[in-house]
Amino acid sequence: MNDQIQEFARQTLKDGLAKCTDGQRRLFRQMYSPKDLTCPIGDAVDRMNAETLDWAMRQVESTLEKNAK
Repeated sequence: MNDQIQEFARQTLKDGLAKCTDGQRRLFRQMYSPKDLTCPIGDAVDRMNAETLDWAMRQVESTLEKNAK
């Protein structure tokens, strides 16, 4: 994944996570930053490896769709 796409994916994740509940963001941290559950959500996104960005984006999108119902 090129750097420009990675940056877009990370920003999209941060924007989506800002719309999630505290509990949903806590679960995201447990999945993607299990060693530091107190880090800011933006830092957790920035630390993710590129291979997990697509799946994380799908999860956040699905969560936001469920929240909208």
